[in-house]
Amino acid sequence: MTQKLLLMPILLGSMWLSACNALRVYTIDLPQGNAITQEMAAKLKIGMSPSQVRYVLGSPMITDTLNANRWDYVYQFKAGTYAREAGIKDTLVQPLSLYFQGGKLAKITGQETLPEKSMVTIQSKDGGLRAEPL
Repeated sequence: MTQKLLLMPILLGSMWLSACNALRVYTIDLPQGNAITQEMAAKLKIGMSPSQVRYVLGSPMITDTLNANRWDYVYQFKAGTYAREAGIKDTLVQPLSLYFQGGKLAKITGQETLPEKSMVTIQSKDGGLRAEPL
C-alpha cells in the first residue's frame, strides 16, 4: 500500500511535466522586411533613379516621412517553433540605407553589413511556406 502511495505522486508529477511541453503554443517562422544580400546590393550604382533601385531591391521597408530622399531596407527573422528546435536563431540584419539627391541615388550605407547569402533560405519545417524572392 505504501508503495502505491509513493508511486502515485511520481506518476502524477511526470504526467504534469510532460503536459507542459504539449501545452506550448506553436509559432511560425516570421520573416519581415527585405532579404537583401551583398550580391543584390552590388547591383546598385550611384546615379540610379528610384524606380531602378526599386526594381533591383524591391520597395523599401521604411520610407522616412520627414526625409523622402532616404530609403531604409531592414530584414528581421523571428524563429518559430520548428526553427528554434533546429537551432536557428532570431536574426536582425543591419539596415541598408540609400540616399537620393535630385532624383538620383547619391549615397549607400550599410552595404558591408549585409549577409552573403539570403536569410530567406533558412530551412525549418515551415520553410516550404516561403518563396525565394525574385
